[in-house]
Amino acid sequence: MASTSKVHLSGEDDDEQLERFDDFTLASSWERFISEIEAVCRQWLADGPNNLLEKGAVKLDFSQKLYKVKMELKYAMKSYNMEYYFETSSGGKIADGDSTLHDLQLCFGVKDFLVIAPQSASGVVLDSPEASKLLSAVAIALTNCSSLWPAFVPVHDPSRKAYIGIQNMGTVFTRRFEADRIGSQVPVRLMHLEGLYELFVSKFAYSTLDFAMHLYKVHFTMTSTYRTIHHDDDDLQSLGTEKEEYGGNHGSETRSRSQWDDDCPWSEWYSAEDPVQGLELTATWSEKTVESSLEMAELENASPHEAEKWMILPFLSPNLDSSEGNRIGFASQLRLLVDALNMSFEAQFMEDFVSVENPGSDNLKSSMIVPPPTVLDRVFKDLFHEGSQVAAFAKGEHKISRAIKGAPFGSLFAQFCLHALWVGTCNIRAIAVLWIEFIREVRWCWEESQPLPKIQANGSIDLSTCLINQKLQMLAICIEKKCEMNEDFQDCVGSNEHTYDHMEEDSPVGDKTTNKQKHGDEFDGIQDSPLTEDGLHGSGTTTTARRSMKHGDSLSTDLKSSDHNRRGSAGAVGSMKLLKSYKSMHAPFTQDAPLMTEDMHEERLQAVEALGSSFSFSAQLEKDILSSDMSAFKAANPDSVFEDFIRWHSPGDWENDDNKESGASKSPVTKGLKDDWPPHGRLSQRMSEQGNLWRKIWNDTPALPVYEQKPLIDPFREGEKILHYLETLRPHQLLEQMVCTTFRVSADTLNQTNFGGLKQMTTKMEQLYRTMASTLKPLQTNHVSGNSETIEDLRRLCVIFEHIEKLLTLASSLHRTFLQAPRLSETIFTDYYNFYLPRMGTGSPGSLEVDEKEFDVKYQVMTRERQCVSNMFTPPTANQSWRKVLSMGNLLNGHEPIVREIIFSVRDSLRNNHYAAHNPRGFQREIETNRMYICGTSNDLRVALSVTSCD
Repeated sequence: MASTSKVHLSGEDDDEQLERFDDFTLASSWERFISEIEAVCRQWLADGPNNLLEKGAVKLDFSQKLYKVKMELKYAMKSYNMEYYFETSSGGKIADGDSTLHDLQLCFGVKDFLVIAPQSASGVVLDSPEASKLLSAVAIALTNCSSLWPAFVPVHDPSRKAYIGIQNMGTVFTRRFEADRIGSQVPVRLMHLEGLYELFVSKFAYSTLDFAMHLYKVHFTMTSTYRTIHHDDDDLQSLGTEKEEYGGNHGSETRSRSQWDDDCPWSEWYSAEDPVQGLELTATWSEKTVESSLEMAELENASPHEAEKWMILPFLSPNLDSSEGNRIGFASQLRLLVDALNMSFEAQFMEDFVSVENPGSDNLKSSMIVPPPTVLDRVFKDLFHEGSQVAAFAKGEHKISRAIKGAPFGSLFAQFCLHALWVGTCNIRAIAVLWIEFIREVRWCWEESQPLPKIQANGSIDLSTCLINQKLQMLAICIEKKCEMNEDFQDCVGSNEHTYDHMEEDSPVGDKTTNKQKHGDEFDGIQDSPLTEDGLHGSGTTTTARRSMKHGDSLSTDLKSSDHNRRGSAGAVGSMKLLKSYKSMHAPFTQDAPLMTEDMHEERLQAVEALGSSFSFSAQLEKDILSSDMSAFKAANPDSVFEDFIRWHSPGDWENDDNKESGASKSPVTKGLKDDWPPHGRLSQRMSEQGNLWRKIWNDTPALPVYEQKPLIDPFREGEKILHYLETLRPHQLLEQMVCTTFRVSADTLNQTNFGGLKQMTTKMEQLYRTMASTLKPLQTNHVSGNSETIEDLRRLCVIFEHIEKLLTLASSLHRTFLQAPRLSETIFTDYYNFYLPRMGTGSPGSLEVDEKEFDVKYQVMTRERQCVSNMFTPPTANQSWRKVLSMGNLLNGHEPIVREIIFSVRDSLRNNHYAAHNPRGFQREIETNRMYICGTSNDLRVALSVTSCD
């Protein structure tokens, strides 16, 4: 009472102070709870979205524009979380069916909203009075703040996803929300559009006797989602099978089901998981006004092709962006091959890895798998007995591929390396077993004079390839020459005496370049005579075919008589005449230039340098060839001189005083010829020098046709040297060449993939080749040791290779999936490429932490592309459809929607309404009085209702 009297005795100033005083001692706990909510809401309203972001608002994972802030409140010994969800953009309308929307935004069409829920395991309010009281407290607080935010409280069981809510829309209207879900046993009536329409109308109609007789202007929109059927368990076993053991997928005859990548270039070695595992199609119908349930029955029979908009969501394999390295492919096996290279420095010979006398063999036997004999038989059957013809080497090779010093694509050693990737676990012991058997097969071909398969048959050695491939090419040539010599020997033994007919002197053959045997050319089956009167005997002759005719006799006993007989002539060289005798010049058959591998060139160069005559290195290298050509020329032209040989062999070293050859005859009259003979010309300066090496060789060279000459190459000796090299090759030298070759041919195999010419993929493949060329360069110089930095570089290269292989597989799958809609494949790949690019990093595992968000981008389908997308939904098979009873309409090729979203709404005009004058500014002239969101299938139905009323 004292305080009260004080108040009455005080003046007006004291009264004003008492009016501003909030006496919470007299307020209830519920009122204080409302005041706390109000204070928090006022603070959030004052901050606005931008300040809330600075204060730590959290962005939701499924949305790029929705954020939330949270505050903890207490009331009646209970704790609650009040969350405010907001978007940074102001204005705009919520798009129905947007996958980035919050569940409450989708159900009720709201934008910013509050959710208050208890801090409990369930997170919902199970007691109805408590829920109502909690919602009322929030509504009062929002009204005091003059806020139009809707507020929601989760109720019932969490699995029902039930909410109640309220929104103050101004001084006149209030909006109430309610959502619930049926998780099973959905009534048949609610499976169809007609029953759902009647459910909505029943919420505001005055009579429920017959909805079909009443006309209500109900606005209707629908979205149906379809998904391609997943494969059955037995299908998954077939489609997802990887090669756990070599040969599991090698050979299509072992597979009863077709794989998605059967026609892809890598399918010979492994079956990749299809990165495009499925497709989700969302068909959205435009808004319609429906006045009766009969119209809804007609809409249920409408085709998805009548929908206004199609959106697709590709389901990509989670292994695409997985960094665990559990994907089977070239990259995974290359990683194992690099490990084998690292172990190859532990032994001197490949036999040491399989020998029982090796101290470390017990450890190798226990930890490394050796291929069984059946697998070895299959491998060597493919290498040596099936398809012995070599594939087109240039096919599939990238323009930068030759910068990598390995065996070319499709060659024998390249195929061996690819097989080695899949034998056992690609360990050093399995590779040793395979290599030993490989050498045995190669030696058998040599001893039995059988041609080596998968070797380019052009008679040349490609020095840009690895040394093993050069040796195999050399061995193939030696086998070929060995066979020729054996055939000639048999022909010689079977014949007693053979008479050689001279060739007609003036038989024309053209100039020297058409008669000298070109590098790598072959002569077909020349007989035991030099040539017949027809000129050339066939298209040519082998360099050793005629040698066996004089087997055992290096020179004729009557050398002078032999020199005056023309032998080994391929025919006259145009109108050229010999300088001394004025007889037609004849081009001789010559031997092939001696073929040498890279190491043979190096040995010869070192020998020349050791002799101190490196200045005449070219002449020394060519001496044997030059001597052979001069002998053949002398035999074909017995009256020739050194100048004649120069005019034929090296025209650039013969300088004519006239512009034409004066030896050309216009008449057979001898008198007319003598006026223009001999031709006015001379040797070049270098050929005229005293002590010229060419003239010295000419003077020392006898006249011998090619079939009497000693061959420039001894195929027997060279063949045995090659086999010795292969049998004694150091393990690390073998593995170094295998690594280079395997990287090259693996990339060449992938390069044959048809991916629709995507620019990003083309660029990445070129970058891969350049990276491989620079990384593999140390292996070509034998500067690698165990556990060196190069080994780590190779492991990083395997990671880069895996990234490219994943992207290439995706590009191929998208290309074939959207073959008739290339725009979609290009757009999807471009987006995924940009999404995946940060994961590629620098090629080091775990070198870069990236966002683990999944790729879930939707794409709009153009009208011309709909048929292509529709064809992906193949009609269900009997095995797939017997388990499912079709209960809904709007079928797509026999597929019913996996989920159907429907929005019913009724709008009322504010015109001529006695509340119209009090409408808050900014409201539209029509207000949505009733709205129902329905989402579900035949086994699941969720309904959310919002009703606007005038309180």
